[in-house]
Amino acid sequence: MAASVLPPFAQGRHLLSVAQFDREGLEALFEVADAVSPIAARHGVCTVLDGAMLGSLFFEPSTRTRLSFESAFLRLGGEVTTTTGFTFSSMAKGESIADTARVVSGYSDVLVVRHPDIGSVAQFAAASVVPVINAGDGAGEHPSQALLDCYTLEKELAARGKSVDGCSLAILGDLKFGRTVHSLIMLMSLYEHVRFTLFAPPGLELPAAVARHATERGHSITVCPSVEDAVRGADAVYATRVQRERMDASLSAALAGSLLDRAHLERADNLDIVIMHPLPRDSRPDAYDLSNDVDDLPGLAIFHQTDNGLSVRMAIFLTVLGVSTEAVRLSIKQRPWKATLDM
Repeated sequence: MAASVLPPFAQGRHLLSVAQFDREGLEALFEVADAVSPIAARHGVCTVLDGAMLGSLFFEPSTRTRLSFESAFLRLGGEVTTTTGFTFSSMAKGESIADTARVVSGYSDVLVVRHPDIGSVAQFAAASVVPVINAGDGAGEHPSQALLDCYTLEKELAARGKSVDGCSLAILGDLKFGRTVHSLIMLMSLYEHVRFTLFAPPGLELPAAVARHATERGHSITVCPSVEDAVRGADAVYATRVQRERMDASLSAALAGSLLDRAHLERADNLDIVIMHPLPRDSRPDAYDLSNDVDDLPGLAIFHQTDNGLSVRMAIFLTVLGVSTEAVRLSIKQRPWKATLDM
């Protein structure tokens, strides 16, 4: 089913694309995320999903996304069954996506699926008897990442007295294969008058269809010749890892150095910019990624994104399973342990 004809995300619905959201639906999800953020931060214990089962199916490597989804479900009191990679699934024996989806959905109340092929998660959804959440389908979309990115950007800009409406966002790196970028631009098109400034190495430019989605909704996209040009005057920057596993070896070998470092921001006179990244970032020398020499800058928000991801994914589960925030509130009890270090 094409993203343009998917029904709005709601109780009992799959979450396959950010195209399922309008502005009202996005704000409603963020209100739920705000309500459950104390649970995400372990200020209380919640059992509202007691007895519910999540099927976590990751056929492509993942750390943050998988653990974030599973932790979100567990923190709501649910249970998780999980499999990772093709080697440990019946697909290694030739089982089809449809058969796998039908079988595993019979064990679960909701499925979270990551798969390396575009459109594969939609195939899971077509055969599943329970809602399916897209945790990334190849170079296609990553809707939950875009949701937590927008949620984080709203909070970071609000702390500076700004709004996502009318903001300027620089996006750098692999804009061709980076599914987080595709979903982010599409979702941010729900806001008003966003200015996107882009920088990508040759061969990794943003697909025309994604750019058109934004410009047809009144936003501006400027392709810049350098990182400095892209980040100069921007409110925030979103840097992305190069998806070397999805590109030609010769193109991959040509990318070295840092995609974004302190020197870039100094030359652009924008050391206070909000700095975002979907993670993981490649911190090895010449990895062509976000340098860790920006980690002490005041606008670093990459770990705020991961923390906020728990709240947003909890909100996704509560929405799809039809659980109200009042039911959540009534199920909270005080935690009997201490979960943070004394600093």
